[in-house]
Amino acid sequence: MIEIMVRNNYSDEFRRQSVELYESTPGASLRSIAEDLGLSRHTLSDWVRQHGTGRRTPPLTTGAVAAREESDGEKMARLEAENARLRAEKRTVETEREILQKAAKYFAGETTW
Repeated sequence: MIEIMVRNNYSDEFRRQSVELYESTPGASLRSIAEDLGLSRHTLSDWVRQHGTGRRTPPLTTGAVAAREESDGEKMARLEAENARLRAEKRTVETEREILQKAAKYFAGETTW
């Protein structure tokens, strides 16, 4: 008989990072983020209610490029939006990396982090 160990005690930092990952990932669903982290959707949903800011990064949209030339204001707005998207993506990658580093330490038996 194979026994599966379930870890039910997650640190507050892990919970907050998980919520931040969900909130900063454009177009992410609770289910997809929960699966990536090895959680149930219900658990992540509870954490979002407890620790969430209520602000989500909007989903990425792909639209047709206008045939006319952009004005300076439109170009600035587009670049600012792209910059915000890239910063959110960077936060997501950094958060994922931190979570994976902590998980690696945990599973390697180094629990003094």
